[in-house]
Amino acid sequence: MILPKVRDPRFVTIRRGGTLTDADHRLLALWAASCAEHVLGLFESARPEDPRPRQAIEHARAWVRGEVTMMRARAAGGHAMGAARDLRGAARHAAYAAGQAGAVAHVAAHELGAAAYAIKAARAAAPDGESGTAGRRECRWQRDQLPEEIRELVLDDQRLRNDICWSAFDC
Repeated sequence: MILPKVRDPRFVTIRRGGTLTDADHRLLALWAASCAEHVLGLFESARPEDPRPRQAIEHARAWVRGEVTMMRARAAGGHAMGAARDLRGAARHAAYAAGQAGAVAHVAAHELGAAAYAIKAARAAAPDGESGTAGRRECRWQRDQLPEEIRELVLDDQRLRNDICWSAFDC
């Protein structure tokens, strides 16, 4: 479970009763897409013929640009997660990261799912004894990609949800 039991109003758009602006929602989606894309090769090396995770990332970005609806981006995310089901290890986690990125259009709080699964993918791909270092490196890379406008929001979300995200954000 990567979503909190109680929704954080900072990740609910203003029109739905929260405090998240549309601009920040779009930045969260772009950041999640970047996190997922950073490890996408781990999936594509295992399943080069399966476009679903890449399509989920593309749909997340297309949603930001207003080119696809939230429902299409979310559906693409679900298809990416479907691509993960019969896999194990890094490839599975990378596909889940892409799926979570696609879902950000629907629920902004999926942004941490994309990041956490990407870190899990990096850990799983690392040589024996180096998974912790690989995970911390991926986490730091992700933080370096954070736009200033959402930086504090995401860092606080990482602190609050680190325990339910496999302690991925200990970096």
